[in-house]
Amino acid sequence: MIRTTKNAGKTIVLTGGGTAGHVLPHLALLPHLKATFNKIYYIGSTNLAERKIIEDAGVPFYPLKCVKFRRSFSPKNIVKNAMIPFGFLKSKKQATKILNQLTPDIVFSKGGFVALPVVLAAKARRIPVVAHESDATLGLANRLSVGACTKICTTFEIEGDKFVHAGSLIRQKIYNGNAEIVARRHDMPLAKTDQNLLVLGGSLGATKVNEAVRSALTDLSKQYNIIHVCGRGKTADVSAPGYVQLEYIQDIENYIAWADVVVSRAGSNTLCELMVCGKPTLFIPLSTGRGDQIDNVKIVQKYNAGGVLLESALNNASLVRGLRETWDNRETYAKNAYKVTKDGTKGVFDTIFSVVCDADYTK
Repeated sequence: MIRTTKNAGKTIVLTGGGTAGHVLPHLALLPHLKATFNKIYYIGSTNLAERKIIEDAGVPFYPLKCVKFRRSFSPKNIVKNAMIPFGFLKSKKQATKILNQLTPDIVFSKGGFVALPVVLAAKARRIPVVAHESDATLGLANRLSVGACTKICTTFEIEGDKFVHAGSLIRQKIYNGNAEIVARRHDMPLAKTDQNLLVLGGSLGATKVNEAVRSALTDLSKQYNIIHVCGRGKTADVSAPGYVQLEYIQDIENYIAWADVVVSRAGSNTLCELMVCGKPTLFIPLSTGRGDQIDNVKIVQKYNAGGVLLESALNNASLVRGLRETWDNRETYAKNAYKVTKDGTKGVFDTIFSVVCDADYTK
């Protein structure tokens, strides 16, 4: 149940950015927050797409120019990483100025490089901070934020006094998908003769996944109607019966409802949305970065809730084989998917609310 009694004059600042995965989960919380807080603001990156997501949800957006740690050690990145301390001090100073203007009672962080200066600026002003970690291990920003946080909610269980195993932030619309919308939009038969395959490469697309799907297209199109979400600017001049390429989709809930089986990266937000919907999924975790997607699929494997194909073994033959195995095990995977995570939206909100109440009590 959403609380409907607003705390007089209470203000919350939301923060997080760098990818859509740090921004979209805030939308799950907004119905609770709008019923409880009088003022809601967002401090995010200078990325225009992220800003549009937030402003379309009716929340004022304050851009913050931030530095980002680059994990690949090219000469260019080594120089940029060496400049991080100077850029970070500027970001924190700007974040402090924004917080002084907004005077929030609490800050909620979803991590990402934009969040750290906001969180540390909030600590310096003695503003309580609640964070949420989507992945099975802490991201760099959240790891550096632990000392500044009152509580850190987690999707998966992480040990520690400050950690609250709340679950994933799931947008309510994910449960209300309509497969017919997708079928009509793409002129696909409503009475299915083939299985429906949805391929998700993440918000930025996935080159290796895209290449494997296209290499296997002749075989895959014999069995599946395929909708391939390949990333902005990453469509290719290929075609097959029942094959649709899309750069990006807004109404992912309808595409999840349409799919009988899914191929996906293993970013936590998408992984959890697929699991709470009970979708048989072949996960192909990103092999680069900090390894968070590898850690996430270990949870899936623990509960035998989906197929896993490592990127190092990915080719057209292994993709076809992995999908066949995922389909053959679909009933088991669908049954076990709900064990991987839970919808933690209400639990995260309750943690935020309790921290605000405790802060009031101690004043």
